[in-house]
Amino acid sequence: MSYQVGQKTKEAFEKLIAIPEVKKGFDFIKEDSPNTLKDQLELVVIKAPTFQEENRAKAVAEKFRALGLEDVHLDEIWNAIGVYKGTGGAAPIVVEAHMDTVFPMETVIEPVMGDDGFIRCPGIGDNTSGTAALMGIIRAFKETGIKLKSDIYFVGTVREEGIGGFGGIEHFLNAHPEVSACVCLDGVQVGKITYQSTGMTTCEVTFYGIGGHAYGAFGLMANPLHAAARAVAKIADIVTPLVPKTTYCVSNFHAGNDAGVHAIVPEATIKINMRSNGQKELDELKEKVYAAIKAGAEEETARWGKDSITYKIHEYFNVPAGTLDRNDPIVEGIYTIMQYMGKDPIFNEGGPTDAAFPICRGIPAVCIGSGDIETHSHSAANERFPVAVMHQGPQAGFLLAILCGGIEGKFESII
Repeated sequence: MSYQVGQKTKEAFEKLIAIPEVKKGFDFIKEDSPNTLKDQLELVVIKAPTFQEENRAKAVAEKFRALGLEDVHLDEIWNAIGVYKGTGGAAPIVVEAHMDTVFPMETVIEPVMGDDGFIRCPGIGDNTSGTAALMGIIRAFKETGIKLKSDIYFVGTVREEGIGGFGGIEHFLNAHPEVSACVCLDGVQVGKITYQSTGMTTCEVTFYGIGGHAYGAFGLMANPLHAAARAVAKIADIVTPLVPKTTYCVSNFHAGNDAGVHAIVPEATIKINMRSNGQKELDELKEKVYAAIKAGAEEETARWGKDSITYKIHEYFNVPAGTLDRNDPIVEGIYTIMQYMGKDPIFNEGGPTDAAFPICRGIPAVCIGSGDIETHSHSAANERFPVAVMHQGPQAGFLLAILCGGIEGKFESII
């Protein structure tokens, strides 16, 4: 059955887009694209690997100040925050984009504009484009003078990628429980809608033993590396459901060094990522993985019967699985906006995005991005961004912010 937007949302959007200053702001964002592109190019050369976003955060905060936001500041973990004041008639909303990228500090960052209309550069799309889009949205509000009933927190968040585990948005929401809706910009091509949270746990497991000479101590002690290998083999045999999509990956395996190639290592470490679109399935997977770890240690200990392999599990983060109803007003709202923009919207199955934590806390949230143009995000050699459509993300974010925040005397929030 095809997706149907409710009549209430349809009527609300028709009323919204008929407001002259709203249409003016929507059109202005496209005209203003050169300024958004300038922001994007200025920010992309400020390297911002996860946990090293400080310099980019300072630059984003300066842009917020220059655009006239109030209470601009950097929080304890370098989220960049500024407030566009509303009339106070409704709870605040958030428009955010994560500032971090997957590329280490030594990555060469040199934006190159191609003849095909793409800028090529590590991080140019994910998520420098989303961060720059915040500025385009702010300029549209400033140009039109629109004041929402809600204050808008504009936030450049940290720690979205890798073992950051969406820590920036989690930290912000912990400090601001009053937030009533969240609009996340990630990649900002318009076409796909993320309204679910893929649950995720990433952990590190270290196996410990005595360690000794590979020849002289053979048979006298258990080998932590072998225990880790036994555990990994058991994990590799775990069967997971296709629906809800449930996955695992042993992504790192570290032990020993070339100088000690003739040694039984005293410790070995593996790192594991587990994900599911269902919390029950994620919990069951985690239980099986931890059972495999325990069994690997016990079997290696029993094999030699001389000493015991011990282990320690460190969980970097736990993101809960969750979902909005597909006909939640914010989901219907962004779907209607995308249709207005000439798109045939697609719903993402799950989604590891900054929308995860608000969704799991019952806060209406969607992530805009991942359109129909392949951008090769996370590829240092190939990541690219299509300049011709760069206005679409800011336009969608602008309209959705108004749908969520309302305009005093003119338009009531849909949430």
